[in-house]
Amino acid sequence: MNESVDFYLDITAEVCPMTFVRTKLVVERMASGQTAEIRLNGLEPLTNVPRSLAELGYLLSALNPEPGQPEDGIHRLLVRKP
Repeated sequence: MNESVDFYLDITAEVCPMTFVRTKLVVERMASGQTAEIRLNGLEPLTNVPRSLAELGYLLSALNPEPGQPEDGIHRLLVRKP
């Protein structure tokens, strides 16, 4: 990922709803224009976290699996605060 990252969060060990709770705590601290990289794992977080962030108006610039990961494996999400 080429975009500079201001915040980093690894929620691969968390389960819903804590995945979004922890994510929201980070993105709320961000200033406009800042970017967070969120490392997540599992079908439910891969669906719910990006959807919830988009509903709150955050800009999702990437959601990519880490090399060698299955479709529901570890992904990296880049999100920017408008």
